[in-house]
Amino acid sequence: MIWFQRMARLKVLSALDTAKTQYYHFKAIIIAGMGLFTDAYDLFSITLIMKMIGRTYYSDRDGGNQNQTPPVVVSALVAVALLGTAIGQLVFGRLGDLKGRRHVYGFALLLMVMSTLASGFSICIRRTCVLLSLGFFRFFLGLGIGGDYPLSSTIMSEFANKRTRGSFIAAVFSMQGFGILASATVTMVVCSIFHGENGIDFAWRLILMIGSVPAGLTYYWRMMMPETARYTALVEQNVLQAAKDMEKVLDVSISQIAEENPEENAFVSKTHAYSLFSREFLRRHGRDLFACSCNWFLLDIVFYSNVLFQSQIYDRFLGSNEDSTVKGQINSADLYHEIFRMARIQAIIAVCSTIPGYFFSMYFIDRVGRVKIQMMGFFFMALILWAIGIPYYSYWTTDKHKHNKGFVVLYSLAFFFANFGPNTTTFIVPAELFPARFRSTCHGISGAFGKVGAIIGTVGFLWASHKDEEDGYPKAIGMRTSLIILGGVCIVGMFVTYFFTRETMGMSLEDNEVEPEEVNGL
Repeated sequence: MIWFQRMARLKVLSALDTAKTQYYHFKAIIIAGMGLFTDAYDLFSITLIMKMIGRTYYSDRDGGNQNQTPPVVVSALVAVALLGTAIGQLVFGRLGDLKGRRHVYGFALLLMVMSTLASGFSICIRRTCVLLSLGFFRFFLGLGIGGDYPLSSTIMSEFANKRTRGSFIAAVFSMQGFGILASATVTMVVCSIFHGENGIDFAWRLILMIGSVPAGLTYYWRMMMPETARYTALVEQNVLQAAKDMEKVLDVSISQIAEENPEENAFVSKTHAYSLFSREFLRRHGRDLFACSCNWFLLDIVFYSNVLFQSQIYDRFLGSNEDSTVKGQINSADLYHEIFRMARIQAIIAVCSTIPGYFFSMYFIDRVGRVKIQMMGFFFMALILWAIGIPYYSYWTTDKHKHNKGFVVLYSLAFFFANFGPNTTTFIVPAELFPARFRSTCHGISGAFGKVGAIIGTVGFLWASHKDEEDGYPKAIGMRTSLIILGGVCIVGMFVTYFFTRETMGMSLEDNEVEPEEVNGL
């Protein structure tokens, strides 16, 4: 209790909780959001790039599989980046608590930029060498992206005030939507430039490398960011330095936030100095860590499987170049045209459903609350997936309805409610529920569980979605059963949210430093 009484008198923490929205908040959103921009850019470009790689390196495959990248290669290149992301979340999340947010933040971005550029070069031109080097560099790209998740969310939460904290973190996460749009736009521009020419091997490399530019442009500003005042005051226990750092970035005089007795910096009582995963930690935070990890795991199974289903949806419901694609034979111009059309639809979905979903979350997150939005998102995602899945073979794939645009509308709504729902809230809540000295670690753990779910979604359900042997995939349970199962996963997420997730709207981050009964007893 002594710990909380002292902490409650810290002017710098009170000033952070009540600070007005200022220019630096918006600057921090851009700086923190560039890693998530790169993550989405890579995820949504890789499925299109796989078509280019197939045309360049797999012209020797037999029959209808000619010019198509084998499913094993596609799955491996996607999964290796997700594996790197999971490891990066764990490693950089822990380092963010041990060494400070600022000290490892720039390194994570630098790793992303260098790995993205290296993925484009991929060392050589022989197929085996190119694919191995691409997978190698994508793993390190995943490490950088994984490190950015917990650090970006934690830094934004610790700079924000308690009234609009959710909106600011959601704004950081919304950079994913612009990453998706940028991926589609860059792909269309590159395809237009190279249209009618060969150069496919150069085109896919160029698309990948351009993804490093926005993140690289923010590297200087990321390195100039001061350490968050909350970390400096609560973890490093240097309240005077926290006040000086806050004065640099927010419109507040140090005389308003400096303590009268700055030499009293030892604010952490020994009775509260419990360690990570100790019995005391699990008693206080075990339920919250379970809720965050489980919800993120369930969400990413569904979200990432939907991303990888896009190529099937484009081919089946938006038409393909069947006249120019006979038994796998396709020339460069036709390939560029096909990829251009796929990227255009991806851009339309981003503008009409994905980005609006992020904006709805930004507007309502501090008005409705995290729990209600997360439950609503899971619920509507389940309904949409069942509406697609249950009549999939009896309605959506029949000759009469196989080009029905209603399918695309439902598919777009699934992305809308993912982003106006658990895809955003699972990123926000772990940055609000835990004490400062465990905050980025627990966010990283939650996110790592999510990426395990993403691997299940991208690899498991991508293979499971084929009812018959096709495009190199073996016979499995089919799209109908896969979508019904994914809808069920959403319902499980809704119940986990209801029974285990605590609401954080309007709470001060310092409320997590003590027991609820201690706060009530003061």
